[in-house]
Amino acid sequence: MLSPIAWRTPPRHYGPWERVVSLLTEQLIELGLDVTLFATGDSLTRAKLRAICPRGYEEDSSLEPKVWECLHISRIFESADEFDLIHNHFDFLPLTYSGLVETPVITTIHGFSSSNILPVYQKYNDQNYYISISNSSRSPLLSYQDTVYHGIDLENFTFNPHPGEYLLFFGRLNPDKGPEAAIEIARSAGRKLILAGIIQDREYFQKEIQPHLKENSVEYVGSVAPAERDKLLRNSFALLHPININEPFGLSVVEAMACGTPVIAFSRGSMPELIKDGQTGFLVSGIEEATKAVKKISHLDRKRCREEVENRFSDRQMAQNYLRVYKKVIAK
Repeated sequence: MLSPIAWRTPPRHYGPWERVVSLLTEQLIELGLDVTLFATGDSLTRAKLRAICPRGYEEDSSLEPKVWECLHISRIFESADEFDLIHNHFDFLPLTYSGLVETPVITTIHGFSSSNILPVYQKYNDQNYYISISNSSRSPLLSYQDTVYHGIDLENFTFNPHPGEYLLFFGRLNPDKGPEAAIEIARSAGRKLILAGIIQDREYFQKEIQPHLKENSVEYVGSVAPAERDKLLRNSFALLHPININEPFGLSVVEAMACGTPVIAFSRGSMPELIKDGQTGFLVSGIEEATKAVKKISHLDRKRCREEVENRFSDRQMAQNYLRVYKKVIAK
């Protein structure tokens, strides 16, 4: 299992790819697999841990990312013949090693940071097994083995049938995620908004977000650890997800629903695959429609939101789905 090394596996707060890798690894062990995890040296796992990078480079600025990425990736491929297969969660760079080994390589494509990286995926399309994390995230230029939705650890998300009154934005603070739209929706709906997540674009934050923090109706609480994340999600009236991109998945959407919190999302990317409109949230086309949806949230059954996640997005189900993929690939 090849994890990214920007953050620890599992992450202390932010690190969605590392979080998915951790959950998958631990569940595969529960299912009886022998797993070796390639991750940072401070990672926490019941798998056999192999590490060359001591800490996540986003947590230690003395670590040069490209240097440690190269050392990290080369280590797993130099020992490839020890394994039945390699499961790559490290984006496109490991694909350039895959033609040098006989061990099959499964690559979960967590998203395309840019169309400029597609040539690498295209070159190795016939030598690798690609997994999409939603049907909407697939590129027509590539072949896919399967779609496997992310799963979450349900025990870390507490169902709450009696929420508070505030609205929540939970994600990276950058233009793609639309926090400025969330502020406008909350203001129009007459509700307090709490913003949580890492500041990924400092200039954008200072210009578009910070001026609103002077108002009592908008609060920024930073990037939160799991316990605080659970508290914020379960006590919120609804999660606002006004994305400006075709998001390939959206862990915060599933995490909110696990707490019973409905989601109001712009209907883009994977959102129609995750949210059942009028049942676990509302799919909307813009700010005005989202504002109207806030008034309808109380009509939704929060228990229905929790059940949807239990039935479709548990970490155990994710692991079982990947295990089926593994068996198909090894059989080939």
